[in-house]
Formats: sequence, structure tokens, C-alpha cells
Amino acid sequence: MASRSPLPVDPIAEARRQWIAHGWADAAEGVSVVTSIMRAHQLVLAEVDEALRPHGLSFARYEMLRLLAFTREGRMPMASATARLQVHAASVTNVVRRLEADGLLRREPHPHDGRAAMLELTDAGRRLTEDATATLNETVFSRVDLDADELTALVGAIARMRERAGDFRPPRPTPDPL
Repeated sequence: MASRSPLPVDPIAEARRQWIAHGWADAAEGVSVVTSIMRAHQLVLAEVDEALRPHGLSFARYEMLRLLAFTREGRMPMASATARLQVHAASVTNVVRRLEADGLLRREPHPHDGRAAMLELTDAGRRLTEDATATLNETVFSRVDLDADELTALVGAIARMRERAGDFRPPRPTPDPL
């Protein structure tokens, strides 16, 4: 992440200290975890926004394009995109409208469900997605300032939090081949 002028004291550590001083020691670690995650989110989102700005994309717009680019044919039902992006349908509709207006995707009637829509990536959308992905890989994703063990531990801890919160079900174990 980009370097900034560091604060003279860690406000999250200070909040933890204050929680303990005010008699809330049982919640002190929790406040540290929650505020640490929220601050890390702010820092990472700023990095991503900076990387995507030259491409004219927000992270929400990039996620939609990348999701479509990952499919075999560059298309999927809008309801599937909404479920996979884990955002409200109105947010997806807003993103889709903007991407459609920019010529980066098309919205078409679903071939089997008259109430549903299919989203399809345009050639311009595919080119922009690949360019933006290259930028993110180079400037953000490959430069997370943690070593391999720290990355693995962090992803594992957050995945456990998400799973316990009901965000996803773990995959079923598959039997070993005979």
C-alpha cells in the first residue's frame, strides 16, 4: 500500500486501551478487531480506487465486468451476478445501467425467463476489464505488504468470521479417489 505520514499513536490501540480503562475489557479485543478491519478496508479501497481511476471504473463497476469476463461466454443472468457480488439488486441495477451506457456490457432478455435479464460483456468491456486487471495485479494485489504466512493466516481468519456469520457454506468434502 502507498506510504502515508504515520500518526504518532495507533488510534485503534488507544481505543482498546480506553475500552479497558472504562471497564469494558471483555469487549476490548472485539473493538480492536472491528475497527482494524474497517480501517484496513478504507486503506485497501483507497488503493483500489486510485488504481482504477485512470480506467474510469469504480470497484463495483470493475467487479461486475470481471465477473462477466470470468464466464466462458462473457454472459450470465443478472440475478446470478447479484447473488455472486453479494450486493443489493438495486446496486447491481445502477452499476449495470452505467456500464451499459458506457458500452461496456449489454442487457438482453433472458432466453427462458421473460422476467429476467442476461448481462453480456462487450468487446470494449472485455478490453477494459483486462487492462484494469493488469493494473490492479501490478499495483495492488501483488503488493500487499504481508509475507506468505501472514496472508494465509489473514485470509483464513477472515474466512472463518464470514462463515460463522453465515456469509457462505464451506464446500462439502469430496471423497478420495479409489
